[in-house]
Amino acid sequence: MKNIFYTIFAISLSLALGRLVNFMIGGLPASLYGMVIYCLLLQLNWLNPTRVKVANHWFIKHMGVCFVPAGLGIINHFDLIKQHGIALIGIIFASTFVLLTLVALLSERYLLTTKTIISKDDRPC
Repeated sequence: MKNIFYTIFAISLSLALGRLVNFMIGGLPASLYGMVIYCLLLQLNWLNPTRVKVANHWFIKHMGVCFVPAGLGIINHFDLIKQHGIALIGIIFASTFVLLTLVALLSERYLLTTKTIISKDDRPC
């Protein structure tokens, strides 16, 4: 039972620090800053990983409860999905394809420019 309270305290502390960082810097959601801070606290051994392990596994095991509202939204708007289902599927596939293609082209361009910079640095003077 102590480990559960320890884990809840650690996550709450990380989220509070994440909200503070979000207030001061902004840019990203506070929960994302909180996750990064939680990971840093675990990596730096400021939090005991063995004490949070059991509770974290329990949280992950029951995380599906958080996705119930999305499922209810789909059920509530089932008529719209039935009416425009083919268009929605087409839009999802097309946007995914465009996004993956764009990421691939940009990463290839980045890797090629990085490779040429490294190869220029390796030449003897």
